Amino acid sequence: MQGFSLNNSTLSNEVVGTVQGHRDGHGFVVVDGGDADIYLAPQEMRAVLHHDRVRVRVMRLDRKGRPEGRVLDILERRKAPIIGRLLLENGVWVVAPEDKRYGQDILIPKNATANAEAGQVVAVELTEPPSLHSQPVGRITEVLGDIDDPGMEIEIAVRKYEVPHRFSPETLAQTGKLPDKVRAVDMKHRVDLTDVPLVTIDGEDARDFDDAVYCEPTKIGRKKGWRLLVAIADVSHYVKPGDPLDDDAYERATSVYFPRRVIPMLPEKLSNGLCSLNPNQPRLSMVCDMLVDAEGEVSAYQFYPAVICSHARLTYTEVAAVLSNTRGAEAQRQVHLVPHLLHLHEVYRLLLKQRASRGAIDFETTETQIVCDDNGRIDKIIPRVRTEAHRLIEEAMLAANVCAADFIQAGKHPSLYRVHEGPTPEKRLALQNYLRSLGLNLTVSDDPTSGELQALAQQTRDRPDATQIHSMLLRSMQQAIYTPFNNGHFGLSYSAYTHFTSPIRRYPDLLVHRVIKGLLAGRKYGLVVKATVPGAALPPTRRRQPAKVQGPAPWVEGIAPRDLEVWEAAGAHCSANERRADEASRDVEAWLKCKFMRDRLGEEYGGTISSVTSFGLFVQLDELYVEGLVHITELGGEYFRYDDVRHELRGERTGVRHAVGGRIRVQVSRVDLDGRRIDFRLVRDPLTPAVVPPRPARERSAGAQEELATIQEADRAVRRSSRKSVARSAGPHAGKSAGKTAGKVAGKAAGKAAGKSSGKPPALLPSEVPAVVAVPIPAIEGRRRRNKR
Repeated sequence: MQGFSLNNSTLSNEVVGTVQGHRDGHGFVVVDGGDADIYLAPQEMRAVLHHDRVRVRVMRLDRKGRPEGRVLDILERRKAPIIGRLLLENGVWVVAPEDKRYGQDILIPKNATANAEAGQVVAVELTEPPSLHSQPVGRITEVLGDIDDPGMEIEIAVRKYEVPHRFSPETLAQTGKLPDKVRAVDMKHRVDLTDVPLVTIDGEDARDFDDAVYCEPTKIGRKKGWRLLVAIADVSHYVKPGDPLDDDAYERATSVYFPRRVIPMLPEKLSNGLCSLNPNQPRLSMVCDMLVDAEGEVSAYQFYPAVICSHARLTYTEVAAVLSNTRGAEAQRQVHLVPHLLHLHEVYRLLLKQRASRGAIDFETTETQIVCDDNGRIDKIIPRVRTEAHRLIEEAMLAANVCAADFIQAGKHPSLYRVHEGPTPEKRLALQNYLRSLGLNLTVSDDPTSGELQALAQQTRDRPDATQIHSMLLRSMQQAIYTPFNNGHFGLSYSAYTHFTSPIRRYPDLLVHRVIKGLLAGRKYGLVVKATVPGAALPPTRRRQPAKVQGPAPWVEGIAPRDLEVWEAAGAHCSANERRADEASRDVEAWLKCKFMRDRLGEEYGGTISSVTSFGLFVQLDELYVEGLVHITELGGEYFRYDDVRHELRGERTGVRHAVGGRIRVQVSRVDLDGRRIDFRLVRDPLTPAVVPPRPARERSAGAQEELATIQEADRAVRRSSRKSVARSAGPHAGKSAGKTAGKVAGKAAGKAAGKSSGKPPALLPSEVPAVVAVPIPAIEGRRRRNKR
C-alpha cells in the first residue's frame, strides 16, 4: 500500500480492524484509524468470515508490496443472518452464500433445514464458526422462497446488505396513534400560505412529495427581482427525538429505492400521507422564503413554519410541455398555473446563469430507468431525459439548501453539512498525467477549482474522445459525505452547503430542520448519540477537520468538542447508510439485468467502452444500456498491455488500442446470475470500428511510422508463407525484433509528446458566493397572516 513501510516496530505492532472478504478467496483487514489495509492470504481467511472484527499482526510484504497479516484473535463475529442458496451435494446440505465475499459454504445438519428444498433462498444463522480445519456450520432461520419468485432479488438485497425493512412494534404503535389529517392545534403559530398557489413537481411514479414551489416578480430596491418560496414537509413536527419513530428513522438514515419498490425511512402513514404535500390538502411545512435579484443571487432569505395547500400535483413531463408550448394541450389543462410556472422558469434561468458564473460542474451524463413488467422482470431499459422542469426544481432546491447552510453557519450551531472535497493530490496527478498523455495543451493546477474542471469539459466536449475525458474528470473527484466540519461543496462550488429539502427520505435533512427550528426559537438542539451500523466509520482522510479552511472557523468556534464528536458520529452513520442503500440498489439492478440478458445469449450488439482495466474492457450496449465485460483473452491472439496513464489496452504486435469511449461490437457469451456478471465476446465486424481513433500524428515520428509499416509487412509475409523453414526462421525472430523495436519507438514518441505538453487553460474561477443575510422580507401581498386558531 502506498506510504507503508515495514520495519521492526511495525512487525511488533498489533492492529484491530474489520475483515473485508474477496470473492477470489483472500481478504483484507480494514484497520481502525485509517492505516493501510492488511492483506489476508486465503489460508488465513479460512478461520474468519466477511465482516468479522479481528486483531492481526503484520508479518511481511507480499509479492505485490502489500502488508500481509496473521489473525491473532477474533474479537467479534457478525451476528446478522447470511443469505444464500440451499444445495444438496453428495448427500450433504450446504448453503452457498449470496455474498461471495464470505468465501465458504455453510454446512447445514439434516435436522436444521427448516423443511427448505434444494435450490431455495434461505437465511442462515451460524451455530459453529469456521476454523483452519473445518467449515462453518449453521441452521436455517428463514426460507425466502425460490430464486425465480417475483421480487426475490429485493428480498435478498435487503438481507444481504442488512437494510432495515421492518419497523419495530413500538414504531408501528406510535404511528397508529397519529392523526389521519392535520389538526387545528397543529396549525397554531404558523404562517398561513394555503391560498398561495404552491405546486409539487415530481416524476410520474413518485408517491411522497416533500417539496412545493412558488415564484412571483417583486422589487429589490428599484430593480426587478423574484420572490421564490420553497416549502418543505415539516417532518420534525411529528418525529420527535427519542421516540421509536425517530430511532427507526435514524437506523435507516435514508429511504432505499428499488425498481417497483421502496424501503421507506418513515412508515407510509407519514411518508405518503400526513407529511406528503398531497394536492388540495393542508400540510405543515418549513418554508425558505428567498429574494433573487437580476443576477441570480439570493439577496435575502428567511425561514418560518407555515401551513400550505398544494394547488396541483404536476409531473416533470407536464411542466416541460407547458414551458415549451404555452398554448398547447397541457397548458390549457393548467391554464391558471401557467403564469406561475413561467415565473419559476424565469428565476431558474437566473439561478442557472449564477451557477455558470460560479464555475459549478455540470457534466452531461446519461442516467437510465428500468421499466418492469407485472412480474417484476425488466421489460425495457430507457434513458432518463432531463428536461427544463427537472433543472428548474434542482436549482430551486439548491438555493434553499445553500440558505439553510448559511443560516446554520451564521447561528454557530453544530449540524451536518453536505461536503464534497476536490481531487486528492494522487487523483489530481493521475488526471494531469492522463491529459498530458493525450497530447492536449491542458493541465490541472495544484489546487484545482470546480470551474477549472468545468472549463476542461467545455474545451473538450467536441472531441471524439470527449466521453473518455469527462469520465476521467468525474473519477478524479471524491465522494460527498455528511460531516459537521464545513469544507464546502467542490462540485457545486458552494462555500457552505447542506441538505434541507428531503426530510421524508433523508435523516440528515430532518436534523437540519431541527437545528433551524432551534435557532428560530433561540434555543439549541442537542443531538443524542445513538448506535451506528457496523462499518459506519469513515476513512481518516474524511473524518479529519478539513485543512483547507482558512482563518478562524466561526461555525466551529464556540461549539464544544463533545458536540462535534456527536455530530461527526451521526454524519459517519448517515454517510455509511447512504452507501449501503446505493450498493443494495445497484445489486438489485445488476440481478435484474442478468435475468434480462439470459434470454439474449448469442445475440450481437454495438457498444461503447465504459471502463478499461488490466483484465479487460467493460462495455455498455447501445440499445439495452446494459454493461458487461470483454475479458482480455477475448480481444485476440496477441498480448495486450494495460496503460494505467491512458487507461487503455494496447496490442503489442498490431498496436490496436482499446480505450474508454471506443466503439466495438460484441456478442453476449455468458451470464452469471449469482455473480451478477455478464460476459461479452468481441465480434470482428468490418462495419464497426474495433478500436478508438489512432493517436495524433505528432506522437509518432516518421521513422516510427516507417518501422511499423515494415513490421506489418514482414508479419503478413510470414502468415502467407506455408514453408516450415520460413516459419521457423522468420516467425519468432521477426516477431521478437518487431516487438522490441515498436515498443522502443512508441515509448520515445510518447515521451516526446508528454514533454511538449504544457500550458494552462483559462481557468474559470468560481465567483465568491455572496454572504446571504437573514433579513425580514415583506409579506406576500394579501396572503401572509398569522393563524390564531
